[in-house]
Amino acid sequence: MTFTRPTSMLAGPTGGIEYLTIGQGTPSSVFAHGLGGSITTTRPFASGVPGTRTFLHFRGHGASEAPETAWTYPTLAAELRAVADHVAARQCLGVSMGAGAMCALLEQTPDRFDRLVFVIPALLDRPRTDAALQRLVDLADLVDDRDVEGIAAHFVNEQPEEVRDTDLVRGWAAEQARLLSGTPVSRALRALPRAVPLTDRASLGRVAAPALVIGQEDDAAHPAGIARELAEALPDARLEILPPGGVLWSHRRRVRELVSEFMTGGDAAAWKASASAAHGR
Repeated sequence: MTFTRPTSMLAGPTGGIEYLTIGQGTPSSVFAHGLGGSITTTRPFASGVPGTRTFLHFRGHGASEAPETAWTYPTLAAELRAVADHVAARQCLGVSMGAGAMCALLEQTPDRFDRLVFVIPALLDRPRTDAALQRLVDLADLVDDRDVEGIAAHFVNEQPEEVRDTDLVRGWAAEQARLLSGTPVSRALRALPRAVPLTDRASLGRVAAPALVIGQEDDAAHPAGIARELAEALPDARLEILPPGGVLWSHRRRVRELVSEFMTGGDAAAWKASASAAHGR
């Protein structure tokens, strides 16, 4: 994978973790990708965020090592914590699996961050058994078989119907397929669908930091209901549920606006009013 700037390696709790830091000064923010994602797919979320921005590759992704230890949310949380501590990050954004790693970290250390952004969370403290998660297990077979075309087709079919045939989506799917083919990520695709980030969502009641939770309608892999439940579990959360169309596709500009406004502070009075409305207070 090619970046405009060279990445670095950090000695993590169970192996080397690849990360990229851009910018300088405060705030210091860390960005965590989803399952099968990458530094590249996470960078758009930071485009309007000032200060120091650090992106990591979880185990088995990019150049990060893939230890033989189990793929669990607590192990992902440990990797996220290692990078966040290394760059003194006080803000964190996580996408899907990255949002789950954030939840696991916060259950252990509720005061670790000052601001939190959860993008399309998929799980809390209850296992899911629906077809969307089974498709991740099917994807694992394609990854092991090095079926690049099959992997690309899987990614295309997971996107909103209105954008599937665009060159942008098909090009993205082809690149993701090339990067995943034959990698240890297949182990995560089999293990994580049966795992949960939290032992008890009530533990999030100890998180004082303001949070932004972004979900989207008609996303089987990331049900909007999970985003609503997460926002309800957090004491100071603003909930944004976007229409169908894809967080990184039809609503890309809106997501950037939301993240940029929130991670730069935004208007405090408007923030509190929105957070209260999200909780029905």
